[in-house]
Amino acid sequence: MTRRVEIVEVGLRDGLQNEKTLLPTDVKMEFIDRLLDAGCKRMEVASFVNPKLVPAMADSDDIMGRVPRDRGASWIGLALNERGLRRAIDMKCDEINYVMVASEGFGVKNQGATPEESAALFERIAPLGIEAGIPLSATISVAFGDPFDGEVDQSAVIDLAERAAKAGAVELAFGDTIGVADPWSVQRLIAGLRERLGDNGPRLRMHFHDTRNTAQANIFAAIEAGVDVIDASCGGLGGCPFAPNATGNVATEDVVYMLDRAGIETGLDLDKLIETTHWVEKHIGRMPPALLAKAGGFPKSA
Repeated sequence: MTRRVEIVEVGLRDGLQNEKTLLPTDVKMEFIDRLLDAGCKRMEVASFVNPKLVPAMADSDDIMGRVPRDRGASWIGLALNERGLRRAIDMKCDEINYVMVASEGFGVKNQGATPEESAALFERIAPLGIEAGIPLSATISVAFGDPFDGEVDQSAVIDLAERAAKAGAVELAFGDTIGVADPWSVQRLIAGLRERLGDNGPRLRMHFHDTRNTAQANIFAAIEAGVDVIDASCGGLGGCPFAPNATGNVATEDVVYMLDRAGIETGLDLDKLIETTHWVEKHIGRMPPALLAKAGGFPKSA
């Protein structure tokens, strides 16, 4: 059987949160519609955080209230605390992604919490999502390196993952927030997670930024290690407002091209993704970093 890898599209949330140009809600809705036409089935489109800190996410309630519920997609909202989780529940998110943090320096600046505090909070509030019948995922940010504290101990990341799993997370994501991971550290982390969590643990998902041009190699390493869920952002949009020099996520179309060439199915239309990136360019006033949007696929579509 042909292998399939699921891509979680994060362009609407992680992609736009660091853009200088704030897109109107109607433009975001057209962005969503274009991504649906390109085949995206899981999208993180809202972040229930303080709008004063992340102005690009100020319309998250409106976005989640307007997403088409009849297009076969799952709509994901991000939460950092109890208030955000309750907002995500009230807005009827199909999934809620809670962010834990692997290192203190970034954790305190990003969400005002240490790793221990972010884990303890998830353990306390996860029952709210479970009671509401909404699947919970936990993303562990700066899982490979912290811009303030440097290297992150992978055993600490695995400890956090185990706590999130026991608290009820059905999927665990590992964020290379500042783009410092390499293929070997990726495979070591996955091996350590499998050893600790076992074969019946939560699904594993990887979230790579291409800050140092290693994201595609890291995705290859993760897929070779058995991971089948990858975050990506159309056009390579993204970056974290609280991480200095953290450039964009790996571009969805670049990932799709690589997987298409390997015969791995994603269900995504490369040409439509490229068209969407050029559409985004007109609205943000610059060309996003995705290479496929410049070069096109190969061989060229008829």
